[in-house]
Amino acid sequence: MSRYRFGRQHDGYAKVPNEDSGFSDAQFELPPPKIPWKAIALATFLFVVGSVLLIVGSLIVSGHIDTKYSDRLWPMIVLGIIMFLPGAYHVRIAYYAYKEYPGYSFSDIPEFE
Repeated sequence: MSRYRFGRQHDGYAKVPNEDSGFSDAQFELPPPKIPWKAIALATFLFVVGSVLLIVGSLIVSGHIDTKYSDRLWPMIVLGIIMFLPGAYHVRIAYYAYKEYPGYSFSDIPEFE
């Protein structure tokens, strides 16, 4: 059979009528963001444990905790900083997304599958 029907090439496509574009408004609305509970729980854990390590490290530096534990000072402070910074950052994003501040959403928090 010929590819040309009535003088035109026919590939099985039909022309869409001009009055209906084939789109609906619901196609362009974003679905509500899924809340990444595991990532928020991990961020909260990092924030709390990092805060505790920083506080205990600063108490050792200031002398409120006995100096016999002074060999644990710098690892505790460094580990506290490493845990505190990403935890505080992601907890802040989760809080602002919960309060619906403009520019913040739960999609900004990486999700673990």
